[in-house]
Parts: sequence; C-alpha cells; structure tokens
Amino acid sequence: MKFKEYKGLDLAGLAADVLRKWDADDTFHKSISTREGHPSFVFYEGPPSANGMPGIHHVMARTIKDTFCRYKTQRGYLVHRKAGWDTHGLPVELGVEKKLGITKEDIGKKITIEEYNRTCREAVMEFTGVWEDLTRKMGYWVNMDDPYITYDNKYIETLWWLLKQLYDKGLLYKGYTIQPYSPAAGTGLSTHELNQPGCYRDVKDTTCTAQFRIVRNAESEKLFGSAEGPLYFLAWTTTPWTLPSNTALAVGPTIEYVKIKCRNPYTNEPQTVIMARDLVPSYFTKKMEGTYELTGESWKGSELAGIRYEQLIPWVKPMSEYGDAFRVITGDYVTTSDGTGIVHIAPTFGADDDRVAKIAGIAPLFMVDKAGKTQPMVDRQGRFFLLEDLDPAFVAEHVDTKKYGEYAGRYVKNAYDEKLTDADATLDIDISVMLKAAGQAFKIEKHTHSYPHCWRTDKPVLYYPLDSWFIRTTALRDRLIELNKTIRWRPESTGSGRFGKWLEGLVDWNLSRSRFWGTPLPIWATEDYSEMKCIGSVEELMGEIERSVAAGFMQENPYKQFKVGDMSKENYSTERIDLHRPYVDNIVLVSSKGEPMHREPDLIDVWFDSGAMPYAQIHYPFENKEVLDKREVFPANFINEGVDQTRGWFFTLHTIATMLFDSVAFKNVISSGLVLDKNGNKMSKRLGNAVDPFKVLADYGPDATRWYMLTNSQPWDNLKFDTDGVDEVRRKFFGTLYNTYSFFALYANVDGFTGRETEIPLAKRPEIDRWILSLLNTLVKNVTESLESYDPTPAARAIQDFVCENLSNWYVRLNRKRFWGGGMTDDKLAAYQTLYTCLETVSLLAAPFAPFICDRIFTDLNAVSSRHTESSVHLADYPTADETCIDARLEEQMQLAQQLSSMVLALRRKVSIKVRQPLTKIVVPVLDTAMAEHIAAVQNLILNEVNVKDLELIENTTGVITKHIKPNFKTLGPRYGKYMKQIAAMTAEFTQERIAQIEQAVETELEIDGERIKVTTADFEITSDDMPGWLVATEGKLTVALDITVTDELRAEGVARELINRIQNIRKDADFAVTDKIRVEIESKELVASALAHYADYIASQTLAVEVKGAAAPAGAVVTDSDIDGEPLRIGVTRV
Repeated sequence: MKFKEYKGLDLAGLAADVLRKWDADDTFHKSISTREGHPSFVFYEGPPSANGMPGIHHVMARTIKDTFCRYKTQRGYLVHRKAGWDTHGLPVELGVEKKLGITKEDIGKKITIEEYNRTCREAVMEFTGVWEDLTRKMGYWVNMDDPYITYDNKYIETLWWLLKQLYDKGLLYKGYTIQPYSPAAGTGLSTHELNQPGCYRDVKDTTCTAQFRIVRNAESEKLFGSAEGPLYFLAWTTTPWTLPSNTALAVGPTIEYVKIKCRNPYTNEPQTVIMARDLVPSYFTKKMEGTYELTGESWKGSELAGIRYEQLIPWVKPMSEYGDAFRVITGDYVTTSDGTGIVHIAPTFGADDDRVAKIAGIAPLFMVDKAGKTQPMVDRQGRFFLLEDLDPAFVAEHVDTKKYGEYAGRYVKNAYDEKLTDADATLDIDISVMLKAAGQAFKIEKHTHSYPHCWRTDKPVLYYPLDSWFIRTTALRDRLIELNKTIRWRPESTGSGRFGKWLEGLVDWNLSRSRFWGTPLPIWATEDYSEMKCIGSVEELMGEIERSVAAGFMQENPYKQFKVGDMSKENYSTERIDLHRPYVDNIVLVSSKGEPMHREPDLIDVWFDSGAMPYAQIHYPFENKEVLDKREVFPANFINEGVDQTRGWFFTLHTIATMLFDSVAFKNVISSGLVLDKNGNKMSKRLGNAVDPFKVLADYGPDATRWYMLTNSQPWDNLKFDTDGVDEVRRKFFGTLYNTYSFFALYANVDGFTGRETEIPLAKRPEIDRWILSLLNTLVKNVTESLESYDPTPAARAIQDFVCENLSNWYVRLNRKRFWGGGMTDDKLAAYQTLYTCLETVSLLAAPFAPFICDRIFTDLNAVSSRHTESSVHLADYPTADETCIDARLEEQMQLAQQLSSMVLALRRKVSIKVRQPLTKIVVPVLDTAMAEHIAAVQNLILNEVNVKDLELIENTTGVITKHIKPNFKTLGPRYGKYMKQIAAMTAEFTQERIAQIEQAVETELEIDGERIKVTTADFEITSDDMPGWLVATEGKLTVALDITVTDELRAEGVARELINRIQNIRKDADFAVTDKIRVEIESKELVASALAHYADYIASQTLAVEVKGAAAPAGAVVTDSDIDGEPLRIGVTRV
C-alpha cells in the first residue's frame, strides 16, 4: 500500500471530503463515547440567537471553543459539548415587530399576546438550519442533537426554581427607582445591558444654562444686597427637556459661590447671577471684561441651602403631598468640572437627582394618568404625555393646559419619532428658545458628551422611574469579588479591570422587563401586596391552581393534562403546558386570607436565562441533581465569548453561581476581542463591510480561516479581518505543510517506505535528524504549555514556525539528497523515519486548530503505517514531549547556523549576488569559547547553506572590522534617565577594544558622576562598517563579514549551478519521473563554456543525466528557451 498523493491543495474540497468521512464514521460521537469513564472537562456553550444570520465573528468564537474542546479530548478528557439556543428577549421581539409592521403598543390590540408569542417562537428558530450549516462547515463539534432551548418549559422551570431560591433568601425584591429605560424597546434595562461595548456614544446636543429667579424673603435677603435687576441662580443642563420637571437646585456644600452683576446676553437687560467661583472664567471670558462685575461677595454651598426660587417653567404644579419644591439643596456629587457648579434637579429623570431629592424632602414632579397612576411628565414612548391621557381632575388642578398643551405629545428625542430626522428642531432647542425669549436663558450652545444608547435598538435611553423587581447583588458584592479572583481570565486585565471594577461598583440587578416574549416572573401578589408567592416549580404551581379552583377563582386547571413527576419530553410539550404569557397571566391564585393573587406582569431579564444555563440545560434540580451537586457538570472548566459578554453572560453566570451555589460558574475564560474589517472599522451591513463567513469558508477553506484567526492576533485582541491574510495563511503555511507531505509521499512511494520498518535508534541518526526531533519535542512541550494556559496564539505560531522555517525550509531542503536515488540505506531510512515522525506529530499537534487537513494527513500516514488503531486524529492521544530527545545545546547550535545563514543571505541580496553563485569566505568574530564551539559544530552546514567555500572564526576584530556603538534609549532611559547625556558622551568615546569588552561581558559596570551603574549588550546598539571587498552585518552579539569578490573560477561554478536549476525545471515541467535518466544539450556560448568544461560531470550527477554537452543547436525531446543572468540560452533534454 502506498501513501496517497494529490495533484494540488484545495482546502475547501479537502474539508468537504473529511466532513463526509466524519459523518460516515460518526467521529464526533465517537470522540465522546471513547472517553466515557475518563475525567470530564466541562465546557459551556454560550447560546446564540437563531433569529438572525451568523457572522464572521461567530466563526472566531467557535474556533476558539472548538480548539480547546478538541485539545482536551485528545488529552483524554470526556468533553460533552451541548449546543444551545437563546430564544427570548429584545432581539427576537424587535425582529418580529418589524416583520409584522407593528409596535409594542399594538400588542394586545391589533394582535393578541398569544398570536404575537407564537410568531416569536417561530421566528427565533428561523435560521437554525443556517447556523447548523456554518457549525458543520467550519468544523465546530458541538452536540446539536439535543440542544438546550431557553423557551423550553423544562428550562423555564429551572429558572423559576432559581428565582424562588433568591426570593426565599431575601435576595429578590420590588422597588420603585430611577432606571435606564429604552422607549424604542419599551422596557427597562439593567446596568450591565447599559454597559455593553458601544452603548455609550458621543452625541452633540443642545445645552442650556437656565436662569432660576431667586425668591426674595428673609432667608434670601443676604444674597440681594447690591444686586442690580433680578437675582438668578445659573444652572446648566445637557437635557433641556427635563427643565419642566425641575423641582430643586443642588449645590456642593463646600463649593464657593459668587455674585456677578451683568446683562442677559440675549435681552441685554441688567441682572445679577450666582454661580461657582471656579467656573466664572468659562462664562465670563477675558473678552467680556468691562461688561460684568464680581461683587466680592461669596457663600459656601451649605449657606445657600434652603433658598427658594421661582418655578422655571410653570406648566405643571407639583403635588404637595409628595414633598416640598423649588428650593436649593446640597448634593455630594456636585462638582466644578463643568457647568456652573449648580445642578438642576429633576427627580423623575435621574438616579442621583432622585436620591438627593428624597433626602431633602423634595417632591418629584408627577402627573396622574387616566388609570390614576402617578407618572413622570414623559410617557413610556418617550414623549410628553398627551392631555387626553391624563386624569381630568389632575389636569384641572395642576396643569396650565395652554402652555403645556403647546408641547404635549412632543418626543423628548427625535430618534423616538420615525417622522423626524437630525435636521428637524429638537424639543431641547424649542424649550431653550422659549427660555431665551423669556429672558430665562443665559447660554445656549451645542455640546458633545457621552450618552447611553439601547444595546438592541441603537436609540438613546432615558432614566425613568419604574416599578421593578431587583436581585440584591450588592448583598454579595464582596463574595463576587473574592470568587472572581480565583478565575483565570484571558486576558487577565479583563478579569481585574473591566469585570473586576464592574463588580466593585455593582448595583442591584434590575430583573424586570416590560415585554411579552420571555420567561415570566413567577411571582403572584394580592392587590395590596400584603401577600406574595414565588412559584418554584410546575408541581408547586399545579398545587396552587388546585387551591384556586377550590376557592372559586378559577374554573379549572389549564394544565390538567400535565402529569407531575413525568419528566418526558411529551409531558413538558406546549400541548400540555406553556409557561409563557398569556397563559400564566390568566392564572389567579388564592392567598392565605382567601384573596385573589395575580401574577406580576413583568418578564425577567433575558441575561438571567443565559446565566442560568449550567442548571437549566440539565433541568436541575428536577433531573440530573446528583451530577451537578457532585460538581461533575459544574462549574465549567472553560468558556469563551466576546468582550461584549463581560458584563452580560459572564456576569450573570458568575452572579447566579455565587449567590445560590457559593461557587464560580467557570474556572477559565477567554474574553474575545472584536472582529473588525481590515481597516479596523466595525463591520455592518449598512457600511457594506460585513464579511460573509460562508464565502470565506468556501474560498479558502475552514482550516485556513481558523488558523488565520488564531495566529493573526491573540483572541482577546481585536482582529482586523482581511481575506488577503487568510489567503496568505493558505499559501504559506498550509501550502508548505502540503508540499512537505507531498515530498514525503512521492519519495516514500518510490522507495517503498511504509513506516512499519524497524526504527533506527536516535543515537545512530545524523545530527540534523537529532536536531529536528529535539526541536519537535520542544515544540510539543511549548504548545502544550500554551494551550494549558489558554493562550492558543503562541501555540499555533510555534507550529507554523516549525513547519515553515525548520521542517521545510531547513530540514527537508538540506536533506533532499538523502531521499534521492540509491537503495534504502540506514541513512535514508533514518531520514524517512524522522520526516514521518515530524509529519505525524504535527498532524496530532495542530489537529485542534486545523481539524480537517490534520485528519487527512494523519489518516493518510496511518493507512500505510498502521501505527494507530484510531480512525481519526481527533480520537488519538495528543503528543507528549520526550525529554530524552531534547538537546538544548544542539538546538542552540542549529539556531546559530540559521541566524548566520540568514545574515549572509541578506548580505547577498544587498548586492544582488544569487545563492547559486559560490563565494570565497565569511569571517565571524567570536566572543567566547562556547560560541566558537557552537559555530564550529555547524560550520559545514552553514557553508553549504550560503554557498561559501570557507568560514573563519576570529577572536580579535581590531583592525579587521570597525564597530560603532550608541546607547539604547528604550532600555536605558527608564532606568538611568537622569544620566542619559553622560552615558551618551561616555559611549561616544569607547574604543574598539572597549566595544569588544562590552560584547563579551554578561554585564558591564560604568561609573557616572561617582555612581556605578550596570549595563548589558542589550543596552547598546552596535553596528559595523563594511570593509573594501566585504560586506558586514550585525545582529545582537553576532557579526559576520562576507567576501563578495567573484573570481572567474567561482563564476563558472555559479553558472553550473544555474544550469542545474534550469534543467531540473525542464524535468518538472515535462512531467518526468524523479527516477528518469536524461541526456542534455546546452547551447554553446561563452557564458557557459567554462562551466561545461569544468563542471559537466557535476551537472550530470545533480540532474540524473547520462551526458551533458554543448551544442551549437541543442536538440532533444524537450527544447526550452531559457536564460542565465539575462542572456538567452537554449537547452535540450531527452529522456533515455
């Protein structure tokens, strides 16, 4: 049996073939079944939502996940990989609303909740097939036969159980607070949703510095004194639309405030204003000198507390039962970083405003709607309440209908009104202009500031008073922080920084969502909230329903077909039970006092759904309780998602695990960076720069795509995705790997090598074989260490460097002759066995990264050698380093040979002397005996590689090579910055002998101004001058000089080598077999005369020619027009 040979490299076609083989052999499931009984490696899949198409960033995340799961499988672990689908939440609902052409307000009116949720259920799985196709084509092994689905009744039951545990622990409570609210989505948002990447954006808004007229009375009399005209407090706001809701002004208790006589910039009327002293220059500039006067009076903020002012915009009078209004209070958060040092307080639209107002007994400005509920001035759609939506009695008593009516129904942000554009006037502008006309504005201008936007609608959010249910995460903040420190974060900075700092500033988790499609909050309450029940299971709900039926609040149990204790899929199907709205909304329970109890209308935050997946995916604790309690499937050994999940999935996983299980949810995590376009821009359909993952996989193959993603940058850095880079990986790395295998297969098949021959002992193999095997085992060691540290990039790069630079470009190229012609000597057998071992080990080593081509190489090798019983590389064990094969000294010697060769070849390129042109000599100065020994050991190898006749080692370069030295400011500056001038001056005086001493010493001591400092060669930049007839190069401690004189004899030998090259190309183009003998005729020209006269036999031996001769008109089966050094030359070749 022979090793399989291929005509070319088609990575996409190869992957398709391997996929068919995996399917036929059921390889994925075998990778699990063959590890049964082994230690488990627990992996959690972050569930994607299948209501949209996958993108190239999903390929990135899945590549990382798959790499570690495959690696751990090869290491002998049992790795279950359960797929999941995230099926609830805003992305689904907004997509359905767009598809149906409705808004949130239409649900329950134009379409029933039941119909709407049915559409959501269908839509969320719309692209499941596409996701599964991508998953398969990219080689991501995950069990999609039985995925967890977050809308499944079993999944929801576990969520309810978790919520009940929180409720019973006192960690779930209801509160009325100011929360981020998205009018576009129609729901409140949690702080972790608001802190998703990109949510805070710089926007240019109209800002207004408003004038609040001070009421003159006994308390404020101290402020008036020499005031001219009306006396005002100046307060600045970036949201003028909140000014009609102002009920207080806040000052910093220790800030100094001053009084200024001036004129209103818009009306030119005389007036006096009060503001913080530190901010006066920003309002009264040097150009305005002479138009204003500081009175010299000043007060601390605490002295201004209690002063009253007139309502700025008296559209709506505050309700007195909620507290006082329109007076100055102190606020600990007031600063002089911007504005006037006086903050306008609208308690209904700011958490800090609400907090300080409550402390001071200030009333929020509430309206009363038709249902009799108190509301802020802005409704849930983001507009001022319409008069007809308000309680008539409230309107009659509190609202100036003429003034308010002019603005009623106006959206506070143009983004909320589909009819408005950025070009239209905003409510901020119109209110500011109104104040300007009334002489109540001091300054109106555009201001760029950071403002939060909804993570799903891209529309601005509001801070809004909401009745919400909260998880008391602050109660366990310290434990959350403590456990986070035990997690290995990649990168570490995310764990201690972005995530760790987030935990330090943690606020309670707003769990409520005012939506329709999601997990219902399982809490029922009486009308006065005197009694509440949190339901933790279907069994508990069934019991409560039966009690309600008995009490007469329900006619029958809607879930009567459900059988408690039956865990079958059929029993939990929606035909028997559905735990979604509207079905649970219709359930009325009975209190201990016999009162009806209705469900709280909220859904829960969808991030709770995904954060609960470790438990809900196995229907804990109703099923699989023992395996989780024994920690067999919890916590995860590894998870990975994008950086946007740091305050999303990562946070909710960590929070639920800590609060309910006093444990981390994951031990190791890679927080991936963003996948950007090649110019570093975020990808989007709108910009037209989105990359189709299917096209990339089809064009370049999954292996090249995966490899590029893992080697281009570390997973936690942003990746600038460029298909040219993928193509380069395909050509350079996989092309080299393929060519190396092809070379092996070609000659192994000629010689009948099978891989089953008796192994030549390592000690009896040539030094270059021992070197590559040493390097191979060092590679195994280093790759394993990187993967164990969850750092795949250096691992993949090391494999690539080994294959391209060491195996192909060095070992195979330098040993080609060992594979050519002749019988199977021990030397040739050692070469085959060494190359076989390298290819087999690389296929095992790189399999987690490039699963398709590695499986192909592994199975092609094993089909002949039968060394492994496994049918796939992914069922075989990962390589382990054999320390007895590692020879660090030999590796160092060869590294020196490679570096010297590289330097000499670079010098050749500098003067355009081809490698085929022999040269006379290279000279290498040596700094110590060890260096001399290392170079001497590989001298012949270097000379052959660079095509030079002789290598001379010299200890003293004085008079031979002139060197220059200057300080390396990058290394010296941070340590000895104050001495840099003296070091530079001293270095300039160094003699050639002194430079040589520094090069030879491990460490050198210098004396600067009486102080001794220590330096190394890394602290200097040392260069060398070229000598006449020589070229000189220096890299670190290594210097080489190359004699570039070309004699006639050398030129003839160089032409002979060029002829060999041309003849070999003719053989290849003519498709001659590697063993075919040939006859060669070369056009007789002066250019080649000397080469033919002296090197004809050498040319023949290198080309398998029985004869090489000159001819005036070369003839042969193949006659080719070629050239040497630009001169035309005809060559004829005949197979004999």
